[in-house]
Amino acid sequence: MSDPAPKPSPALSASAQRVQDELRRLGFANKVFELPIPVRTAADAAREAGCEVGQIVKSLIFRAANTGRGVLVLTSGSNRADEAKLAALLGEPIGRADPAFVRDHTGFAIGGVPPIGHAGPMVTFIDEDLLKQTELWAAAGHPNSLFRLVPDELVRMSGGQVARVA
Repeated sequence: MSDPAPKPSPALSASAQRVQDELRRLGFANKVFELPIPVRTAADAAREAGCEVGQIVKSLIFRAANTGRGVLVLTSGSNRADEAKLAALLGEPIGRADPAFVRDHTGFAIGGVPPIGHAGPMVTFIDEDLLKQTELWAAAGHPNSLFRLVPDELVRMSGGQVARVA
């Protein structure tokens, strides 16, 4: 992988540090970077990371309608998740989660939800289009933080099921 565009900050925010600690706990050497500005959209993140929008891992949280389970969808920044496909994969209808549900199930605020380190277990689906990339960037617990990874690492660290989600 090439050198990252973002420069590491001297100290990470508490949320970003939680992600960094979880990466280490899981045995990954990826480094969390904090930026001076928030990157709440895939386009913003791609601009700051110096990559294409399709290389950004969007973390979307849905609520399973029947069971109330949290559903994490890791999709390419250039894709839009298809709720009908996700419901078919899950075996029950889904709906968008509100900010309180996201915080309760992940421990993170919308705009900074990482693919790992959540408050509780969630069903996880990974967009198969992400596996076509050589390098990815994912949120790291805070709207200003990112970390670089490769598709195989995303699959291994998240434990998600690869599927067509768009």
